[in-house]
Amino acid sequence: MLPGAVIGWDLSAALGLAAALGIPAPAAAELLPIIEAVMVRKMNEQMER
Repeated sequence: MLPGAVIGWDLSAALGLAAALGIPAPAAAELLPIIEAVMVRKMNEQMER
């Protein structure tokens, strides 16, 4: 995170959480970057308001 902006997630932590929840690693590795991009964009849009 930068002051006033989110630049991304800790994907290592997200993959660890996915594993703890029983989500297959290949599925998490495929989907997390897509989800991250949308969430980062939306969080930054909210912070601009």
